[in-house]
Amino acid sequence: MNKKFFFIDFEFSMPDARLTAQGFYPEIIEAGLVIADKDQIVRTFSSYVKPSAFPVLTERCKRFLKIEQQQVEEGISFDELTRILAEWNEDGEQSIITWGNMDMKVLRKNCEETGLPFPLKGQFIDLSMEYKTFFGDRNQTGLWKAVQEYGKEGTGRHHRALDDALTTCHIYNLVEKDKAYMKKSKPPTIGDLVDFSQLLNRMA
Repeated sequence: MNKKFFFIDFEFSMPDARLTAQGFYPEIIEAGLVIADKDQIVRTFSSYVKPSAFPVLTERCKRFLKIEQQQVEEGISFDELTRILAEWNEDGEQSIITWGNMDMKVLRKNCEETGLPFPLKGQFIDLSMEYKTFFGDRNQTGLWKAVQEYGKEGTGRHHRALDDALTTCHIYNLVEKDKAYMKKSKPPTIGDLVDFSQLLNRMA
């Protein structure tokens, strides 16, 4: 059975000066999930998520993410999101891949604040760090800048959770192909260099 890959992207709520003073922490307000088998996408999910600790989105958040208050109010609860994540990650065999480490940090923080168990297990991969290491970049590269460096375009619109998860999946496949291409072939053995049957015939 082929190993499947679980690509995740979340969008988070954002504070203003008033909320920062009230102990604000970011909550997941949109989720995009992708399951892929090698380079074939087999399942996707997208939903807004209703914040609970700080339920009213700031103007800064709505402006930056282009998400409206009504959209998150009609979204699923965070509890339901964790159930979906656990269901998709039921066997724990997938590599869980995100661009950057904030998605997992915010998920873990939201679980702690709501008293819910962290729903994911498996190998966690920060693709932005893999990309940085592979290309020898000094600084981490943004998701859409990375795909443009490949001469490609991102899927859909940046800062839409499912579009960013699909773009992460696309970059992962591009990087893996480059890694395979860059692997050094095994050095030839003496048997590869010399045709022993002809050598023995000459010696006979």
